Amino acid sequence: MSERDGDGRVGQSLTELLKVLDLERIEADIFRGSSPSAGPQRVFGGLVAGQALVAAGRTTPAERHVHSLHAYFIRPGDPSVPIVYEVDRVRDGRSFTTRRVVAIQHGKPIFTLSASFHKEEPGLDHQIPMPDVPPPEELLSTRDRLREAFGKVPSFVHWHPIETRPVGAMSFEAERDPELRTATNPVWFKVDGRLPDDRLTQVCLMTYASDMSLLDTVLLRHGRSFAGISMASLDHAMWFHRPFRADEWLLYAQESPTAQGALGLARGLVYTRDGRLVCSVVQEGLIRVVDAEGWT
Repeated sequence: MSERDGDGRVGQSLTELLKVLDLERIEADIFRGSSPSAGPQRVFGGLVAGQALVAAGRTTPAERHVHSLHAYFIRPGDPSVPIVYEVDRVRDGRSFTTRRVVAIQHGKPIFTLSASFHKEEPGLDHQIPMPDVPPPEELLSTRDRLREAFGKVPSFVHWHPIETRPVGAMSFEAERDPELRTATNPVWFKVDGRLPDDRLTQVCLMTYASDMSLLDTVLLRHGRSFAGISMASLDHAMWFHRPFRADEWLLYAQESPTAQGALGLARGLVYTRDGRLVCSVVQEGLIRVVDAEGWT
């Protein structure tokens, strides 16, 4: 099912997202997934990463939880046809389980993921503190800020069932005002609805959301908006440190340490409202400057 936002555009509902994350099992280690009915021309990277993690998790003992993943986006995905996920059971050790997943469309791999699962055990515990930022209740949503600035939500924006509330400037604002350019990009986010309690679902929704704003951080540093820019995720790495709920507010403290040529690197730390560091993310993307005019 899809839902219309205030501008009458069709957006993806949480019910539909959870449905497409619930993969069909074809064989013991082969799964099939689809894309939502409302979406972009290419499969959203966070979706294929989330589905691949679901496939890996369903071949792993329930008492072992994912602690890291490393992924490569190889080819654009076609949302009009299913994606087949083949799982390789690389290793099942006493404490760790390793899985490799290949996502296939039209007979070719479009995405690969390696994930490691760990049986929890006691050990050292420390973290760096959460940045001091305003709470989400004091901030406007991304959608409202775009509507305030342009009178409508730009047509190329595809709505996910993830609410985001940027703390600082957005890329289109930094494009207009050079003083707003910055290498940091803290954003509050949460799934818009209640999720099942199992940890794999929480982690898969975090994986989905983690791909939404990282490369924006590279644009923000240079005062560029999406107009005149062609972007694509290339590789993505995540480490899950502590349990969390993706349907409660999380702070995504993002920064871009470098960009060169047509490549930009961004990383982020995800905190719960009470300041627990629950996830670390790094992504490199292809960012090409092309000729274009304004928002469409």
